[in-house]
Order: sequence, then C-alpha cells, then structure tokens
Amino acid sequence: MKRPEQYAYASKETVMQTVLDQVKPVILAAAIALGLSVHCTQAGAAEQQTALFAGGCFWCVEADFEGVDGVTEVVSGFAGGMVEDPTYKQVVNGGTGHYEAVEITYDPSRVTYAELVDLFLRSVDPTDAGGQFCDRGESYRTAIFAAPDQAGVANAAIAAAQAELGQQIVTPVLPASAFYPADDYHQDYYKKQDLILTRFGPRSKEKAYKLYRAACGRDERVRELWGNAAPFVGG
Repeated sequence: MKRPEQYAYASKETVMQTVLDQVKPVILAAAIALGLSVHCTQAGAAEQQTALFAGGCFWCVEADFEGVDGVTEVVSGFAGGMVEDPTYKQVVNGGTGHYEAVEITYDPSRVTYAELVDLFLRSVDPTDAGGQFCDRGESYRTAIFAAPDQAGVANAAIAAAQAELGQQIVTPVLPASAFYPADDYHQDYYKKQDLILTRFGPRSKEKAYKLYRAACGRDERVRELWGNAAPFVGG
C-alpha cells in the first residue's frame, strides 16, 4: 500500500509535468521569435549601403543629408587623394589631391542610390569646376565616387540633371576611393553648441555654421540654379 507522502509525491510530479507541457510551447515560440528578431536585425544591418559624395564644404553636405529619410549616418571626411589618412590642415593647404567628402550610409529599402544622387546634384553647383560657392580650390570641387555597380546610375542621373538644367555639368563620376573620416571637431559641426572664436566674437559652432553658410552664398546660388527642384535650400 502506498503511503500518503507517496501519493503527494506522485501528485507533485503530475503537476510539474502538466506545467512543463503548458510552458514548452511558450518557450519554443519565444525562442523562435527571438531567433527571427536576431535574423532580421542582422539582415537589416547587412542591407545598409553607402554613397560617397564631394560637394564643397562637408559641414553643409552633412547637414543636408542627415535629414533625408532612409539615411542612417553621414560622416564628414576626405576622399580621392594620394595621402593616407590626411589631416584637415593638409587637405585645405592643397597638394594631397583629396576632396572634402561625405560618406552616407542608407537603407536602400527606404531611399535609393539614384534618389541620393539626384538630391546631391541639386544641392550643389555642378557647373563649377573650381570649387563651390565662396570656397575655392581642389579640395572643394564636386565629385561622385562610385562603386562599379553605382557608376551607371550616377552617370544616368547626371545626364538627366544636365538636360533639366540646360547647362553642362562638370561634376565627375570617379572610381570609389578610400574614405578617411575627419576628426571629431568637424563631425555634426552644424548642430554643436561648443563655443569657438570667430571674427564676430565667440559663437557656438551651430551659430558660426549658419553665419558661414549664409555668407558663402550656397543656398542663394543653388536656388538660382535649381529653383524649386533644390531640396535643401534654407537648410
């Protein structure tokens, strides 16, 4: 004959088994959901692509493109030159062959490379081979640095923009180049609040940027060229 504690033990075992039978599907479903989430996150990360544009002052190009839907990051830096990892001073002094450029990371399911090129061309003066606006010299020239699968898209966009503008576009499509990020001083310059000394006295970088952009005539010239097609005028 079974003792009372044996009945109790058997009863606990039965209860535990019942609980496990009920919990197993929940645990399995949670594991599957977690696995799918990780897979989707990894797949999403793998889908990120980059575009590399030189459009004069990289502060301005970065400011313009950081607000574009589908763009996840914009980094200011240098591309197209002969010196490895140049400093800002080296580039602006000339002789390195570098352009001030931005590397744009984007989600192609939300914005395409062709759309980014269209926005870029209409945010600069692509008829000027000597620089951009008040900034003159080789480091301020415009260019599109394109991977082999991007070059055809970029050239087609230039042809369409040239037909729309009715003027020759001199912005070249160049082979993809090593990109060297500028130092932190230049990243997100247009919205930083730390003070710098300007000819107008101490100003935040944000304020100094706005004064510079207005004085340089960037928006005025882009508006003159592109009219309502200019996407970032006043940015």
